[in-house]
Amino acid sequence: MTPVRLLLVDDEAPNRDMLSRRLERRGFEVGQAASGAEALAALDRERWAAVLLDVQMPAMSGLQVLEKIRERWTQAELPVLMVTARDASEDVVAALELGANDYITKPVDFPVALARLRTQLARRDAEERLRASEERYALAARGANDGLWDWDLGTGEFHYSVRWLTIVGREGDGIGPTLQAWLDLTHEADRDRLQQAFDAHLAGRTPHFESEHRLHHASGAYRWVLARGLAVRGADGTTVRMAGSLSDVTAGKVVDQLTGLPNRMLLHDRLERALGEAGEPVAPCAVLLLDIDGFKLVNDGHGRTHGDDLLRAVARRLDRSLRPGDSISRSSELAADSMVARLGGDEFVVVLHDIADPLDATSVAERLQRVLARPFTIGDREIFVSASVGVAMSGPGATPDDLLRNADTAMHRARLQGRGRIEVFELAMREEMVERLQLDTALRQALANDEFLPHYQPIIDLQHGRLVGFEALMRWRRHDGRLVPPAMFIPTLEANGLIVPVGQRFAAAVCRQLRAWRDTVAAGLPLWVNVNFTTGQLAEPDVLDTLLGAIADAGIRPADFVVEITESSAIGDVARAAETLSRFRDAGLRVVLDDFGTGFSSLSCLGELPIAGIKLDRSFISSDRRHPAILQAVVHLADELGLTVTAEGIETDAQHAQLRGLGCGFAQGYLFARPLDAEAATDLIRRGVRWLPAHPEDAEPTAA
Repeated sequence: MTPVRLLLVDDEAPNRDMLSRRLERRGFEVGQAASGAEALAALDRERWAAVLLDVQMPAMSGLQVLEKIRERWTQAELPVLMVTARDASEDVVAALELGANDYITKPVDFPVALARLRTQLARRDAEERLRASEERYALAARGANDGLWDWDLGTGEFHYSVRWLTIVGREGDGIGPTLQAWLDLTHEADRDRLQQAFDAHLAGRTPHFESEHRLHHASGAYRWVLARGLAVRGADGTTVRMAGSLSDVTAGKVVDQLTGLPNRMLLHDRLERALGEAGEPVAPCAVLLLDIDGFKLVNDGHGRTHGDDLLRAVARRLDRSLRPGDSISRSSELAADSMVARLGGDEFVVVLHDIADPLDATSVAERLQRVLARPFTIGDREIFVSASVGVAMSGPGATPDDLLRNADTAMHRARLQGRGRIEVFELAMREEMVERLQLDTALRQALANDEFLPHYQPIIDLQHGRLVGFEALMRWRRHDGRLVPPAMFIPTLEANGLIVPVGQRFAAAVCRQLRAWRDTVAAGLPLWVNVNFTTGQLAEPDVLDTLLGAIADAGIRPADFVVEITESSAIGDVARAAETLSRFRDAGLRVVLDDFGTGFSSLSCLGELPIAGIKLDRSFISSDRRHPAILQAVVHLADELGLTVTAEGIETDAQHAQLRGLGCGFAQGYLFARPLDAEAATDLIRRGVRWLPAHPEDAEPTAA
């Protein structure tokens, strides 16, 4: 243990030597000075715990030395004990007034002197510990970036630290030293809850005080804060004091943690301020709600990590792409300006200020769509996305919820129209939304009641005119007997996710029907069925296992079941589609590419996807503007690649004859038969009808 160092100042050597020896025997380290000048020099050179200073000295008296000491050190920092004659009371008074800590009389009563010295040293040590503790506390408070508050329940007075006031932008003006000043700054919706939290802790119903609420910032915005505290109670249990901290948690409350963009809460706050009082906009504004088409396929197919990476990339691209003057608000920025925010999932909102014309808002939406259409590189994959956009314009009486709901309604209308569409909200859409909600309810009931059934359109071998299979098309027979076409309900099934369970039941029913035909009217016939699979169905991890289970339960072969996928669903992520379809092929299933000729990357799909054939879209066949050589080239290319070609939408004898002459393998269309229910399809198989191009000598189809 380091000995305590004392400086003994006395002009008489015998006095110094005697007192020094006795102090050293008690464990002190003693330094000596024979004059005031020597004492001050020693204090400049070294650090001392205390000074024993004789009053009566030549040249510079002890009182003069004391004055110099107190110019540099406080009583707590350097205790000074004056040594004076027993009857020199005036010197004692003067010394105490100049800042002496205590005094010792001559001749020195050593036990008394030692006790007084130890008392001053103990006080010095205690004050040093207190000062160090206060410094640590102040440093910790600054490091935590928290505001501090202290409430004296006896006087009712509140103390708010500078950091507390800074959080609400009032460090210059300050606020009243009362609890009411805090409550006055609290958002009206949170005020009662804050008061109740204080009351509950003061009454002893909660072990500590904690409240998350909004405080009004001097800028006009609100900051989210987390207040914590603890009451101090007297011996009788009465609360005498309460103190705690205040943390600014705005960033965590209003910023989307994945993308760093404002979240729904901050978006709502900005819209409130933009709309002004009573829904009257400060300036006209537009809300664009963007939904990433097919995001679920990316999330389910590649995993959530890739999905999150894609959302971050979309956010960055939107961030950089707003028109000049649009600022992207982040974390603690408080200015009301145009912004992009993330609502959650794959939905983003862009708020545009000073826009009154829907055409201007649509122009911005189109530009953002073009920006998002460029490929994203996620990991080692290139992913293409598009966005459906709903636009809502501000108007008299509009609220933030109104604008967001209207934009959402328009966005859903855009999705129903197809991928990558833009719709501007109109009042009629609200009625459509109500109808869609009713449709959603009806579809859920239809699933429970098993009201979805297959109709079958024949697929014909063009070269021989024979029936070789059917495309199973979904129909909805409502409880009142009405038959609903797929265009009226399939988009809703896809949007609400019911397409997966409905599709599973539908595929199982088709497999059972094929088994029934094999057991009765189609024994020995090479008959197969085609079933359409949507992007959502293919994204299900167990889609193949479920399908193979239905095939096995029905007792048919995988080769008897043909999976149809649309070209548009394949080109969104060709690599992922190839991986999924390879599993289908390896399991013995055939896959054909439907609607060929309507997308952007048809030829690349033919080379990269493990498909068995293509189906030419009806527009490819019926278009008068398409040169016949193009159709011939596609048929020839497919043949070279070992792919079957099925032409859809055949309605005339001329089309029939042309396709047969080009060597197209298969066809379907109204010329042969409309979609048939199971009973009519069974009769068609039984009759063995053949279809050949009409000739003078053979004008009608003949039975085999």
